[in-house]
Amino acid sequence: MSGDKLQLKNLTVEAARGRMLADAERLGVEQVALPDALGRVLAAPIVADRDQPPFAASAMDGWAIRRADLSPDTRFQIIGESAAGRAYGQPVGPGQAVRIFTGAPVPSGADLVVIQENATRDGETVTFTIDRDPPPHNIRPAGGDFRSGDALLAQGARIDAWRLSLAASAGRAKLDVARRPRVAILATGDELVPPGATPAPDQIFESGSFSLAALVQAWGGEAVRLRAQADDLDAIAQAVKAAEADLIVTVGGASVGDHDLVKPALAALGLQLRVETIAVRPGKPTWFGLLGDGRRVLGLPGNPASALVCAELFLRPLLAALTGADPTLAISAGLLTAPLPATGPREHWMRAARAIDAEGRVRVTPFPDQDSSLIGVFSRADCLVKRPVGAPPAATGDVVELLPLARG
Repeated sequence: MSGDKLQLKNLTVEAARGRMLADAERLGVEQVALPDALGRVLAAPIVADRDQPPFAASAMDGWAIRRADLSPDTRFQIIGESAAGRAYGQPVGPGQAVRIFTGAPVPSGADLVVIQENATRDGETVTFTIDRDPPPHNIRPAGGDFRSGDALLAQGARIDAWRLSLAASAGRAKLDVARRPRVAILATGDELVPPGATPAPDQIFESGSFSLAALVQAWGGEAVRLRAQADDLDAIAQAVKAAEADLIVTVGGASVGDHDLVKPALAALGLQLRVETIAVRPGKPTWFGLLGDGRRVLGLPGNPASALVCAELFLRPLLAALTGADPTLAISAGLLTAPLPATGPREHWMRAARAIDAEGRVRVTPFPDQDSSLIGVFSRADCLVKRPVGAPPAATGDVVELLPLARG
């Protein structure tokens, strides 16, 4: 076996991810209407071209006056009204008051808004009580949120509901965003039947492509579920050849058994492997390569937990890179609620659940059964606990690294 071949096997998680990301760049840019930008990645920064608010605005319903005139004995002459979208266009002079509402422009000359609860109106005059000295000015300054020229959102930011609001407040009706990577997902195996079919005694329902498609959509890609294929070299090759995609994700057939045919099938399409196996548990058979036409292929194991763990470790960062977002995993920490044994020669990612204790600390409990076929365990997990290669036993209360899972 050649030295090059050896370098493809048993790679660390970090090294394998590095090879997958080595030439992964943003695929392209498109412009979308603001409501369609949710979940998309910005391809250009958003810079404010006006102040927000563009005027000093009242923070309360009340009366705009000059602070220097305020006293319990002063009777103010009412000269007008300022409402949101309908400013009072004249200045406020000595002894004058303008009825004002929240969000309305503060007239020039006024530097105080007295809340309406502290006002007593009598016809065309108004008097005020003073319950705080000095009273709060209740005025939001022009540019209090942001000013013209401020950088509001950086290139690579993923648009969520809050960032969408910020873009809208800056007046953006359209946004330049990264093109969504098109991801074709192919499950393989003689044992698979689609949900709703009648399985034979030796068959199971295919589930991997459904969860992976949902993750691809959530992570900024466009998922296309291909029809599952039996363990047939030609059928697998033809399905992949016909797939119009930037990235192909296969599920199953990733190991070295007589029925693991995905890599041999794709050899006919010019597959060049960059990763053959990874020192990770679960998911050692995970692989990655390029087809002759440049399309990327990520091969995931058929066991659902293995596929989903490795999707978090490799597919998610790869999709981030292809949209110009940060591919770094969002690792945090927690305290173990139970001891764990020493790890072996593979990095172990354990399905676990988090809780916050009375002192506000994150407590994490790995599930006792980490068998890679158990999707039920994954459905109850909200994080993955990382156990490094060759780690000694961990005691209750030890700090461990964890990767949060997005759960509804």
